[in-house]
Amino acid sequence: MGIIRIGHISLRVTNLDAARAHYKDVVGLYETHRDRDGTTYYKCWDEWDKYSLILTPGRTPGANYVAFKVENESDLDELSRRIRDYGVAVEQLPPATIPFTGRALSFRLPNTTRMVLFAEKERVGKNVSAVNPDPWPDDIHGCGVMHLDHCLLVAELDPVRGINKVAESADFMTQVLDFQLTERFLGGPRHELGMAFLTRSSKPHDLALVGGPRPGLHHVGFYLDSWDHVLRAADVMAKHRTRIDFGPTRHGITRGATIYFFDPSGNRNETFAGLGYWVTRDMPVVDWTEEQVGRGIFYHSGVITETFRSEYTAAS
Repeated sequence: MGIIRIGHISLRVTNLDAARAHYKDVVGLYETHRDRDGTTYYKCWDEWDKYSLILTPGRTPGANYVAFKVENESDLDELSRRIRDYGVAVEQLPPATIPFTGRALSFRLPNTTRMVLFAEKERVGKNVSAVNPDPWPDDIHGCGVMHLDHCLLVAELDPVRGINKVAESADFMTQVLDFQLTERFLGGPRHELGMAFLTRSSKPHDLALVGGPRPGLHHVGFYLDSWDHVLRAADVMAKHRTRIDFGPTRHGITRGATIYFFDPSGNRNETFAGLGYWVTRDMPVVDWTEEQVGRGIFYHSGVITETFRSEYTAAS
């Protein structure tokens, strides 16, 4: 019951033509619809919903909102009540307010990011047959990402001023939305929550939170099948002169293989491979300490780069 998976992310881009080329030719998405204002919808080849990424024109890059799917229509009513009881305002969105999507809820997480919950979205099917399917489609292109995997949000963290929106957001997501905390980083003189990895599935994370000087979107993660595919993705990015932030490497946290790179507007993307481990509801939380958190992020080097810490776009 309740939230079952990530549904889609709506991104602002400053140059639609450049962004369309990036998400098609580099990331490997498939365009499924385009609005009159230029807003463009994409899906990955192994997804059945009409879209998992929306590109909207904007003066500045960033995320308009992140959306998660619930199992049943009735879950929206129960979650709406729980969110309101927590003290957070909820906006009811009639069907088709978000194109091709049914009734939805909209609200803001404690870190100010807008979140949307929905139960229904138009389905178009995977890019392989639903009967006796082949392992991959014939028209795979770019990095060939399989599905939208997760997102990392930045929450304000300022111990001097007593602000910790990472902890507040994680509390809201676990207590109200029933996310499970899988891994965390506790640091600073007060041993405060500085990173939280959260899931509503069997994956290590569907959404993660990290502390920073301002709220925002750190990255959008797309799934690949293997380390070999991550290495090939690096070749694709190099061929298209894509700006790579870090990688190929692997994480200690979640154990996934990764490359971080940027779209032409400055939104950070990730190709992420490997399930890492299966999550069950009784799995103990994995802790990372301050002296080893570098290995948690970039396991091979153990060093978190300055761009990874400070360069990210706005959320909402």
